Amino acid sequence: MARGVRRVAVVLLLAASGGAWAAWAASDHRAEVTFPGERVYPESITATADGTLLVGSIVEGGVFRVRPGAATAERWIPPGAGDSMSTFGVLADERSGTLWVCSNDASALGVPPPGGRTKPVALKAFDLATGVPKASYTLPGDKTFCNDAAVAPDGTVYVTDSVQPHVLRLRPGAAALEVWAEHPSFGGGAILDGIEIGADGSVYVNTFTSGRLFRIAMGPDGKAGQVTELRTSQPLDHPDGMRRYGQDALLLAEGGGRFDIVHLDGGDNARVEVVKDGYKGPVSVVQVGDVAWILEGQQSTLFGPKAGGKPGPFRAYAVPLPARQ
Repeated sequence: MARGVRRVAVVLLLAASGGAWAAWAASDHRAEVTFPGERVYPESITATADGTLLVGSIVEGGVFRVRPGAATAERWIPPGAGDSMSTFGVLADERSGTLWVCSNDASALGVPPPGGRTKPVALKAFDLATGVPKASYTLPGDKTFCNDAAVAPDGTVYVTDSVQPHVLRLRPGAAALEVWAEHPSFGGGAILDGIEIGADGSVYVNTFTSGRLFRIAMGPDGKAGQVTELRTSQPLDHPDGMRRYGQDALLLAEGGGRFDIVHLDGGDNARVEVVKDGYKGPVSVVQVGDVAWILEGQQSTLFGPKAGGKPGPFRAYAVPLPARQ
């Protein structure tokens, strides 16, 4: 179907359903949004149904908000709110009215926490409407790092720990996170990173340093099942944030510069379709209608051999998604 016809069809369908998406799809034609300041270093992006974008910040902390149609982000949740530190993974869960935020002490990476206050590494819950802190869940263990989160249909939150070889779970109503899945391939400096729940109910994770993609089967009792490494059609260059796309694909940001669609065949293979290349350290992606927003982190000027270099303006870019076959 031609893209123009497809867009009209989507708008008409959403208008008929009375959803907030219709107004967004008909009016939002932004190609990019900018985050003010030279020390933002955004790390993760999420969105609500009306097209509002929410982004965490490694250096400044807190959460930025980009209202529908706006071209510039604004500070929303202030640094240090709810005893938060450097903010990494962010995830809007509209069913529970919660913004999940990974809060980390990045002092070892040369980034002091906001206000210099060190707090436990935790998964934070903020009210999605007001930004008011609701709850905090400390990651289990002495050395931990909360990277990203995904929410299952039953409301269970799954979290990657980049230091320990653990995928954690927070069940609805639970008071604490628990280790849900553990595997040797997740450790040894592999750096567990992106996470998402597939249409098949499995949990998909990637490892940033080793560039691997895994499927963790979901047992009928909710326990973690077999861990399978998927054979990708081409190597992944520092895979980072990823989100489900339809019934059989994932949107993936590769830190090496690419935005991909990873097609899952239902078996152990994954075909990597590069949608666009040339980004400055993309860290995360979120779908809004038939557009993907790609967030640039430019972390090479913050960490590693090029640390201390001056980053360019921090931006997120809108990329039309290809029509599904």
